[in-house]
Amino acid sequence: MSKRKVKNIITAYTFLLPNFVGFLLFTLIPIVCSMGLSFMEWDSANPMKFVGLANFAKLLEDETFSISLKNTIYYSVFTVPLTMAAALGLALILNQKLKGINMFRTVFFFPHVASLVAVAVVWNLLFHPTLGPINNILRAMGVANPPGWTSTIDWAMPVIIIVSIWKSMGYYMILYLSGLQAIPRELYEAAKVDGANTFQRFRNITLPMLTPTTFFVSIMLTIACFKVFDLISVMTNGGPGRATNVLVYHIYNTAFINYEFGYASAISMVLFAIVLVITVVQFRAEKKWVSYM
Repeated sequence: MSKRKVKNIITAYTFLLPNFVGFLLFTLIPIVCSMGLSFMEWDSANPMKFVGLANFAKLLEDETFSISLKNTIYYSVFTVPLTMAAALGLALILNQKLKGINMFRTVFFFPHVASLVAVAVVWNLLFHPTLGPINNILRAMGVANPPGWTSTIDWAMPVIIIVSIWKSMGYYMILYLSGLQAIPRELYEAAKVDGANTFQRFRNITLPMLTPTTFFVSIMLTIACFKVFDLISVMTNGGPGRATNVLVYHIYNTAFINYEFGYASAISMVLFAIVLVITVVQFRAEKKWVSYM
């Protein structure tokens, strides 16, 4: 191997080293420690005690874990497709040659960069059962008893889903917009010549060409939904009751409120396994989707 090639390799690894060190210190080592801690009983005040699979067996009897898992699935099942649909719809609209289009793109992207705490507080005020403008508008329209929103078990999670979609659709809109602009115009022109209408062009050109973007968006959204915490913490604190208590919020309470760090690590390992399985399924589904297209 020539000296020049060795020098280039050393230079490349020098640039990669900070990222490797960061990944090692802040991701890999904590994950390994969490795996080991899931087999322990530890409250941070007393010595660790090895309990084997007892923490995982405890999950089967933990009603709060079951409720949190159901809430997480409920949140993800609605948030992922609705956010993707909203983001794609916005991208299709904002991909047109309209006057002031850059301003509209900025407006729709702004919620993503806005402070989540501020956003959550504002939406809580909007959905306030008695003083909120949303219920005041509903009363003005003749609705005698509008929903209690975040103060009721039936409506708390739908409110979280609505706010989550509004907060994140701008970011995924940008991804879809990038994918749309990468599609060659010649394909649409050829389809028009062949007599394809708007829906046919969307079905046979736009959707297939957006497959890589859609796959990436679905993966990122699914992971984001399964690790949702901050929005729940600010808006509902997992309530009312346990209506919005999701897995990550349950892990937080178990670890930092109840000081059951071993059991919290076991829950986090289950969450990791669930996300891993879903990701693998999505990879396989993406291959089938491409072959079908």
